[in-house]
Amino acid sequence: MSQGIAHRRRRRRSPLGSRWTPYIFLAPAAAYIILFQLVPLVQEIYLSFTKTSLLNPSHSVWVGFDNYVAAFQSDTFQQTLLVTLVYVVVCVLGSVGIGLLVALLLNSRFPGRGIARALVTIPWAAPGIAIALIAVWMLNAQYGVLTRLLTSWGIDVGDSGVLNNPDLALPAILITTIWQLFPFTAVVLLSALQSVPEELVEAAHMDGANRWWSFRVVTWPVIKPTVGLIAVLMAIWSIRRFELIWLMTRGGPLGSTRTLVIDLYSQAFDSKQLGMAAAIGMVGIVISLIIVVGARLITTAAERNS
Repeated sequence: MSQGIAHRRRRRRSPLGSRWTPYIFLAPAAAYIILFQLVPLVQEIYLSFTKTSLLNPSHSVWVGFDNYVAAFQSDTFQQTLLVTLVYVVVCVLGSVGIGLLVALLLNSRFPGRGIARALVTIPWAAPGIAIALIAVWMLNAQYGVLTRLLTSWGIDVGDSGVLNNPDLALPAILITTIWQLFPFTAVVLLSALQSVPEELVEAAHMDGANRWWSFRVVTWPVIKPTVGLIAVLMAIWSIRRFELIWLMTRGGPLGSTRTLVIDLYSQAFDSKQLGMAAAIGMVGIVISLIIVVGARLITTAAERNS
């Protein structure tokens, strides 16, 4: 009896045995999220409804939705939204599509498969600044390897080079971004492919299914959730991507590569308009939320239909 009472007292005294234990372990993460994510987000929301100069941020004026109205009425911002949309869609389709093809190749048996799996991750492992410098060097107007190759194919890049050509700058950045992103999608999708039961694939082949039919009936249903998740991640990362575009073109020429993040930076540090920059940032956040919620609704509907 006395031992049971002593045991209950020890349980009461120990903080790790109380009902507050989960909250104690979650407290550091919750404090981090509140201090470094929620507080800046609330501050950005407030800032987007003010006219605030970077040179004198303490003297801000409440302007309501004027920043949003001015942004959406601006031809420059409308072009920025269009460029961002093209950039996100092409990056998602390109990185996920090429990543899936590479993952299927790496999942098959061939000599040197281990070395190939290691080599394919190099673009993803390399820093963004290194990828940008390599791309700028290869696309240089005088001695760039790719510039000479394009010229030999009869493509006129102009005297100023690919990155200074309004028609070619965005495709060049898209190709560079996809080159950097597809290794990550390939590695993730490769792990998903390895979870496909081999006996189901062999059974499909024994029933006379070719590779395409086997992929459609057996493989795709297993990896489809992973493909959807990686597509959402690629979309959000593409909206946030800054260093590659800034280092290669700084949003030019003529705004042909000016995405939301580049516009935000220009408004904040070139035009010194923190309020307008915050409004542009909020537009990016809303687009990201729409993508996440839309993907979730599509996934839920697909699960119900299946």
